[in-house]
Amino acid sequence: MQPVTIIGAGIGGLTTALALQQCGITVHIYEAAPEIRPVGAGIVMAGNAMQVFRKLGLQQRIENTGNRMAVMNITDEQLRLLSAMRPDLLEQQYGVCNTAIHRADLQMILADAVGWEHISLSKRLSAAEQHPDGFRLHFEDGSDAGCGILIGADGIRSVVRQCFFPHTVIRDSGQVCWRGICETTLPPEHRHHAVEAWGKGVRLGITQISDNKVYWYAVANKKRGTAPGLLRELFHDFHPLLSAIVLQTPDSSIHFSAIEDLKPFDHWTAGNMCLVGDAAHATTPNLGQGACQAVEDAYVLGKLLGAGLPTDRAFRRYEQIRRNKAHSIVKQSRMLGRIAHIEYNTLRWLRNWLMKQTPSFLANRQLKWLFDIGEEGKMVRE
Repeated sequence: MQPVTIIGAGIGGLTTALALQQCGITVHIYEAAPEIRPVGAGIVMAGNAMQVFRKLGLQQRIENTGNRMAVMNITDEQLRLLSAMRPDLLEQQYGVCNTAIHRADLQMILADAVGWEHISLSKRLSAAEQHPDGFRLHFEDGSDAGCGILIGADGIRSVVRQCFFPHTVIRDSGQVCWRGICETTLPPEHRHHAVEAWGKGVRLGITQISDNKVYWYAVANKKRGTAPGLLRELFHDFHPLLSAIVLQTPDSSIHFSAIEDLKPFDHWTAGNMCLVGDAAHATTPNLGQGACQAVEDAYVLGKLLGAGLPTDRAFRRYEQIRRNKAHSIVKQSRMLGRIAHIEYNTLRWLRNWLMKQTPSFLANRQLKWLFDIGEEGKMVRE
């Protein structure tokens, strides 16, 4: 099989490269940034992604670098429990655990596994053209490159997607997010719990990602404003454990962004080109599945191309396998964001009451659906 060119050295692009390399396929990645230095934030790699990393030989390194997440709790602003999901109950079945880790650490693990000689930095794509013999790539530094097989892993504002599917739509969620890393250690009862506290149109999540680092994120309805000083005002009346983490984080370590997703669209492939991760199905972060779904994409592509299917057929089959789950997550995540940010007191009370009454097995059934990465034997059948 001819070499594969990947645009983007994020989690999706690097995992795709590794999955293809392990099938004996030569890959090269072009990355826009001058170095792999992602925003200082954490991430939870759920059981579906960790199963893929186990198959790629990286499970132990990732788990040893990060922190096990046994329980995922949704609470009110005073840490009173509303709902709990128990990924620890599925650990034995799947042989992996949910792992919270610094994004930078995860990307370095993946880049080291791929090999830096296969990654070109400071190569921002400006255009991609299809020709009878393959693709021509144009970069902002004035250079060009050719390739026969192209994978776009270049995020929600994918240049590859814009070149081949220019009518796709990026949607504003109406919410904004602050993210930060605080150098502290959570109390023992929260050390292996992911906690997300819901307030009035705002929410705050915390997760221990290493022995002395806590990743946190704070989300608010955009109509409340986006001024830099607004963050501490919005969350000052949350439980002291939560508000203290925000207060202890230096302003220089806090990153702000709007929350967006990609309106689901039907086709991620065109001949010997395909899209993965956020380039194909960017989602809001409410289910914690954005990067995990990119990792699933990589796994499926590796299985199909490794089975010897012709590239265009493998890409079409990949789209068929992955589209329903990825689009369902985009829709569910967007809906959850709206539910979490209800501002009317009566509706908030009703929401919280309903969450407390919902049997835990329903939440864990959803978790099992997320963990399922499909049966390998079925992937190559059409």
